[in-house]
Amino acid sequence: MSKLVTIFGGSGFVGRYIAQRMAKEGWRVRVAVRRPNEALFVRPYGAVGQVEPVLANIRDDASVAAALHGAQAVVNCVGVLTERGKNGFDAVQAEGAERIARLAAAEGVARMVQISAIGADAKSDSAYARTKAAGEAAVLEHFPDAVILRPSIVFGTEDQFFNRFAQMTKFGPVLPLVGGHSRFQPVYVEDVAQAAVKGVLGQAGPGIYELGGPDVETLHDLMVKMLGVIRRRRLIINLPFWVGWLMAVGFGALQAVTLGLVHNGILTRDQLRQLRKDNVVNEGAKGFADLGIEPMDMDAILAEYLWTFRPGGQYSDMQASARNLRNT
Repeated sequence: MSKLVTIFGGSGFVGRYIAQRMAKEGWRVRVAVRRPNEALFVRPYGAVGQVEPVLANIRDDASVAAALHGAQAVVNCVGVLTERGKNGFDAVQAEGAERIARLAAAEGVARMVQISAIGADAKSDSAYARTKAAGEAAVLEHFPDAVILRPSIVFGTEDQFFNRFAQMTKFGPVLPLVGGHSRFQPVYVEDVAQAAVKGVLGQAGPGIYELGGPDVETLHDLMVKMLGVIRRRRLIINLPFWVGWLMAVGFGALQAVTLGLVHNGILTRDQLRQLRKDNVVNEGAKGFADLGIEPMDMDAILAEYLWTFRPGGQYSDMQASARNLRNT
């Protein structure tokens, strides 16, 4: 019988790519999610019955243990960018990671890969960064040989970075930014998935790997690149942090008074704290080179999915050709 890997958050942005790659490696893949009925799209990633979504809530020991039963490896992709209800940073990124690692060790799972983030720091003033670090520490306590991956901003077809800003360009001639001078090192989702698979297969040594793409650019410059890809002209305004703070407080208050019915997915105070620091690979850190992976350049990927935001969508190239013909 083929080996089994349980991927917590396996229907999410990064998790689905790991699931596809593990299926191609011939493993059975158990995609552990809170809503299995919404993750049925993962089934075609492999042969019939090879990839299956199962119910698991990482806040509950019993469901996590059930999802881990019989697995030879586990990957934890679960994380939250903003807190909502019971899914706070501590509950998901610290306690959840500890629960998965503890129960996986008890089950006798051989290998664990933890998806963390660049900037994970137990002393950070950002709760997101602190809980990412706490999750790493908990994993290493139960799995000293675990592979921990810290990607920078991850981009790809379903990302919530370039897609989000490209969507914003539809609503006016101005694109406001907070932290426009902060540096990022965007990394392609397929490269992160490849690194995770190497961890599962034992092709990566234990330890922490910081994953960044070949380009380091400011948030402002990334928006310039994005606007070039989607062929739109927008005035980029770099807002000072104090303006961003007022915005974050306002959005947070709106979420509070509506009892969470209106979720602040735009800008939070914790995200502002993160934006004050660069999101790039630290000098001397292990990374893609140590994994034998050459990361993809953004320019080779962005146009493959951001074309939907061009004024003419899929017909933008045809429209451009027609204009050229009229001008000749």
